Amino acid sequence: MPGKIKDMIDTIIEQRAQGSHIIASTIKIKLILKGINPDKYTAESPDNIKVINKLNKLAEELRLKL
Repeated sequence: MPGKIKDMIDTIIEQRAQGSHIIASTIKIKLILKGINPDKYTAESPDNIKVINKLNKLAEELRLKL
């Protein structure tokens, strides 16, 4: 299902930032430091199990549900 990574990234940012643009930027930077560039993924991007696993791990660290 293409676009799952984009959905996961958006969910992590939305849940963690809760509307704050500053926190959203901080989360994007954290994703980049983890090797995931949020701007690289779109709804048409193919899914990559390694990236999905990284996002699941990050969500666990941040205590978020995806």
